[in-house]
Amino acid sequence: MKRFLMHTESTVSRRDFVRVSLVVGGGLLVSVYGCGPKGEAPGDAPADGSLAPNAFVSIDVDGNVRITSKHLEMGQGAYTGLATIIADELDAEWSKVTVEGAGADDEKYGNSTIGGLQGTGGSSAIANSWMQHRKAGATARAMLIAAAAKQWNVAAAQLTTEPGEVVHAASKRRASYGALVTAAAALSVPKDVSLKDPTAFRYIGKENVTPRVDAKAKSNGTAVFTQDVKLPGMLTALVAHPPLYGATVKSFDATQAKAVAGVVDVVQIPTGVAVVAQHFWAAKLGRDALVVEWDETKASTLGTAEIMQTFRDAAAKPGIGIRNDGDAEKAIASAATTVEATYEFPYLAHASMEPLNCVVELKKDSASIWNGNQFPTTDRTAVAKVFGLKPEQVTMHTVFAGGSFGRRANPKSDYVVEAATIAKAIEGRAPVKLVWTREDDTAAGYFRPAMLHRMRGGLDAAGTPVAWWQRVVGQSMMAGTMFESPDGKDSSSYEGASDHVYAIPNVFLDTVYPKIAVPVQWWRSVGHTHTAFAVEMFIDEMAKAAGRDPLEFRRVLLAKDARRLGVLNLAAEKAGWGTPLPAGHARGIAVHQSFGTYVAEVAEVSLVNGAPRVHRVTCAVDCGIVVNPDVVRSQMEGAIAYGLGAALYGKIDIDKGRVVSDNFDRYRVLRVGEMPQVDVHIVPSGEVPMGVGEPGTPPIGPAVANALLALTGKPTRTLPFVV
Repeated sequence: MKRFLMHTESTVSRRDFVRVSLVVGGGLLVSVYGCGPKGEAPGDAPADGSLAPNAFVSIDVDGNVRITSKHLEMGQGAYTGLATIIADELDAEWSKVTVEGAGADDEKYGNSTIGGLQGTGGSSAIANSWMQHRKAGATARAMLIAAAAKQWNVAAAQLTTEPGEVVHAASKRRASYGALVTAAAALSVPKDVSLKDPTAFRYIGKENVTPRVDAKAKSNGTAVFTQDVKLPGMLTALVAHPPLYGATVKSFDATQAKAVAGVVDVVQIPTGVAVVAQHFWAAKLGRDALVVEWDETKASTLGTAEIMQTFRDAAAKPGIGIRNDGDAEKAIASAATTVEATYEFPYLAHASMEPLNCVVELKKDSASIWNGNQFPTTDRTAVAKVFGLKPEQVTMHTVFAGGSFGRRANPKSDYVVEAATIAKAIEGRAPVKLVWTREDDTAAGYFRPAMLHRMRGGLDAAGTPVAWWQRVVGQSMMAGTMFESPDGKDSSSYEGASDHVYAIPNVFLDTVYPKIAVPVQWWRSVGHTHTAFAVEMFIDEMAKAAGRDPLEFRRVLLAKDARRLGVLNLAAEKAGWGTPLPAGHARGIAVHQSFGTYVAEVAEVSLVNGAPRVHRVTCAVDCGIVVNPDVVRSQMEGAIAYGLGAALYGKIDIDKGRVVSDNFDRYRVLRVGEMPQVDVHIVPSGEVPMGVGEPGTPPIGPAVANALLALTGKPTRTLPFVV
């Protein structure tokens, strides 16, 4: 999901976010200003004597540490990463740490990378929370030390901490955190606290000391996802959505649907017709029996073939200028060798393990929502509008999400509003759980937009690139949302292309945004999903035209980018670039930076019955300071699997306006037996930590394509690989 232009649109600069006051005692004395009240707001004052100095951490009298996560846990390890940061500065005992999801509150839980809006996405959880959470943990630790110093009548500077305890070495006195919290809670919350020197970290960056905090619950079935929520008298709703984009309900006959045992009501809503029943199966059978006549007079009947032809036609016309260094047209005209290519990318489904769902309870003057959502305050505001309530009258209960890949961060709060609309339509008679089936989730949802990249390049007589010309064609994801730019530019369509750092003197890039009815939204790593492929595939095509090894070709062009060159060289070294391979195998390489993290991947590929078979992927990642090495590795592995499945098979087919690929029998994902061996190598770094949930996805497609180019001599210009 999109990081929402962190470097260019954030209203909070890094300088404002972290103001370093002075270094004392081997630690860092900091004040965190950038989040304003978001970072400083304390949690609700506990009535049980617990210590809760801020919105993120509380400690009870038994020494249990409860951490509140403002970021959604959807499988990416956010709960564990955020807990690790706080627990390290607090010197908490890891076995006593638990994490719960936050409610909706921009003031307490705003994300500075998206202008202060509370949200999870763009691999921003750790980057956004790094200093904020360090301070949160350090503040609690300082208050516990101050309480012990007061009780023992010694200077706070004489005290240290060990996991769960304050220690006075001179007198050999110890006190558990639980024994100190009541006294500590009576103290004033300090504004400035000393942070640990990184050499003193117990958990951050360490191997096998902080197992995932959500692992046990997800293993024994006690973890609560939206689908697990059960309220007294709760009803289940399924919606019959229009079969064409732009179609509306003309009329419907609910006679047969209402005859199904368990069906309670059938109501028309703006997005279709909802069948409300006592349980899922009754709602499903009721919807199957429903007769709906659709008004398709304003509906789109375009299929994917016609849409792609529209893009091809649009690529012949100038678009909105994005980058123009030198004179690419002139340099290409005078180049010794020219290279041209057009790359086409299909619509892609998010295909999360847990389809969309939401639980709504409407009361007279309030409402409650249970959901794993990425934009809780946005969803709360949208629900409040449906009910005619104030946002503060709507309570958001955040539960686990079984994946999302950006889908649960819908700017229009589409499925959440749909659930609320159903609850309103039945006049709040009972709580309602909206469930989208897999077919609903795929066919009635939002997609990663189809895209087209038209490329032209020029090389001089020595095979050195002198020009790069690129036109990106596709629907804007930001159009019609709160993130739309007044100048019509949508950076999510060209990120990763406009900012590539290959040392080419003449670079041109523009964008064209055709108007298509198919709903689109960010998808894991957003624009980087297609820009990385176009850029890295075209670099290999230029290297081939120059008669150069693609690794060496990149090394020359990236000589001034140390971090990108660092992961490139590490991946190549660990993959054994240039060493012999089994007959019929080849290697391909790609490197990309997204969301502040640098990733290079080498894919070893062969052809089996004419289709690519990926045997091994070697990945090098530089994400700055590593909070949890195991989470970094698992996220690289997961991102590679996700991106590889999409590159091999991912494609939403639309025929005459109707989605054909509505389930996994027609929308293929990677299977377990197809998963390659993945070796992840992490670059040690002292840079600020950045995200890892998405950056592993962009390089895998072009790495495989470049291996196929080496193997067959033919470039891959249309995805997926397997049709």
